[in-house]
Amino acid sequence: MSITKEQVIDALKYVDDPDLKKDLITLGMVKDVEVDGKNVSFTVVLTTPACPMKDMIQKACENAILHFVDKEAIVKVNMTANVPTQKKNDASSLSGVKNIVAIASGKGGVGKSTITANLAIALAKMGAKVGLVDADVYGPSMPMMFDALHERPYVKEIDGKNMIIPVESYGVKLLSIGFFADMAQAVAWRGPIATRALQQLFSDAYWGELDYMLIDLPPGTGDIHISLTTAVPLTGALIVTTPQQVAIADARKGMAFFRNQHVNVPVLGIAENMSWFTPAELPENKYYIFGEGGAQQLADEFDVPVLGQIPLVQSIREAADAGRPAVLQDTTPQAIAFMDLAANLVRQIAIQNSRPKEAAVSQ
Repeated sequence: MSITKEQVIDALKYVDDPDLKKDLITLGMVKDVEVDGKNVSFTVVLTTPACPMKDMIQKACENAILHFVDKEAIVKVNMTANVPTQKKNDASSLSGVKNIVAIASGKGGVGKSTITANLAIALAKMGAKVGLVDADVYGPSMPMMFDALHERPYVKEIDGKNMIIPVESYGVKLLSIGFFADMAQAVAWRGPIATRALQQLFSDAYWGELDYMLIDLPPGTGDIHISLTTAVPLTGALIVTTPQQVAIADARKGMAFFRNQHVNVPVLGIAENMSWFTPAELPENKYYIFGEGGAQQLADEFDVPVLGQIPLVQSIREAADAGRPAVLQDTTPQAIAFMDLAANLVRQIAIQNSRPKEAAVSQ
């Protein structure tokens, strides 16, 4: 008996997206179903090229056809991606940016910029189109971390307007105030001037098509945070903290800022940095120098997930100083931890984007 398209579609109704908790047919993720005798082919459109469940979903689709349709079927599943967006980017310079995520912390010294740099590269390694804005105007560090201290953005006329073209490094488009100021000199700007300068990195830059834009915010909750959350359509925020209670107390303020009714930006989750110390000579040992369970305590309080725990390893600092972030080390525990954090973040973004707009904003 010949296989029909209807049989294929009915079988795929038994395959759920593990994050969105609905079947692929209901979600509209199955396209281009073709049947030729025993040969069955179709395309599954994922919500991100960085989907950590890609292989599992593909195998589940193959098994569904063999089990519910024909055990002798020859199944070809084409896996592709189309990253959805929750908010409309009205600014023409950001019209091609699908998701914008603020990376924030309540206090300095918790490794927020290190987390952001490694996250951006991890997403790019997963196949996503990524941009990064270094919004820490008083202490820009991304040019050093991306080995781009001597790089400079240039200006190009696009559609009759002069636009800043970001620097590219490790597959990430990058802009930072550090590219326009002497890194050896302090940036002595009052709040409004700093805010206007930063806004130009969005309004006067040509970012093109991006799946994810990360914004490395300054510590605290000042003028820059308020201005950006009103001027830029954020998909959500990631809070970075260390396990110690002093850092948790400040991270709590950061969480409350984004959930303030006048800001109302969803918190996607928490990244715990310096979770434990692992000596190079004892890679299996964990010493909880800054305490244990701090991020989980905060996550439980605000009902958000801990998306990753990054160990305190000397090579992470050395890699950042050398301009080759640790995630580039591939098989090391710290590189794997950053890749896991990136995978969990994109899953939360996909879940956020699947919610109705009103529900998503009220989280």
